[in-house]
Amino acid sequence: MKPLIQERLSVISARLAEHGRVLSSELAAEFHVSEDTIRRDLRELAAAGLCKRVYGGALPTATPKVHFNTRLTDNRDVKAALARAAIATLRPNMTVFLDSGTTNLAIAFALPKDLPLTVVTNAPTIAAAIIQTAQVNTTELITIGGNIPIAIGGAVGSRALRDIEAITFDIACLGACGIAPDTGITADYLEDAHFKQAVAARSRAVLVAATNDKLGTAAAHAVVPLDQCDFLCVEHDAQALGLYERPDLTILRAPDGLERSGQTKFDESITRPERSEDR
Repeated sequence: MKPLIQERLSVISARLAEHGRVLSSELAAEFHVSEDTIRRDLRELAAAGLCKRVYGGALPTATPKVHFNTRLTDNRDVKAALARAAIATLRPNMTVFLDSGTTNLAIAFALPKDLPLTVVTNAPTIAAAIIQTAQVNTTELITIGGNIPIAIGGAVGSRALRDIEAITFDIACLGACGIAPDTGITADYLEDAHFKQAVAARSRAVLVAATNDKLGTAAAHAVVPLDQCDFLCVEHDAQALGLYERPDLTILRAPDGLERSGQTKFDESITRPERSEDR
């Protein structure tokens, strides 16, 4: 007997939680129904906010939207470890964009004091961190202005878009609400996604540092696909990274034990992959 619709939806939800994705063709064969029926099931789950539909199946939705101030206290040690891995990509005299977000805030605090950089940010908390920790003679700070939605924690509107038009970034550290092989980098808010897209277009390299809970999930709005990213920083125990491999993407793991020891452990030899032309 074919499973009842609610039973089928329950099984699909469980599979999403367990495997991080489902394929319409496999579900159709398992339940002995058409792929059109499965697509209708996935549409129903997506309408309820329980999955994100992608070509050929679905992914779990990104974690629920949480106020920026709440995120400040979440996974501090893990974000510090990711930050240590991320700063391995930086070289003297780079112009670096730090997007709003608590992981990028950890990167701001981890910047080497003796490394000359121009840091550009749309986030007041990150600007404050740079002022608090950087040496006057080594760091130039540029802030992007305009309206700051409290949930985002950074300027993302029309003025912010105008401000970045005159800047080319050597590397942009973008915040991500979700990241998955099929959907790439995604964001909860449309205006935020548009701003991140504009920053990426003005950057020679794009870096994303993602905690495990963001891997394999998708938020509502697309930012850039994985093949437009150059560096992906992940936790030491991140799984299924083979799905994320791309010719020009370097995956950096935060080493095991870094979160507890607080020591810097990363490969100083890592450099940006060469591209035939700048993005």
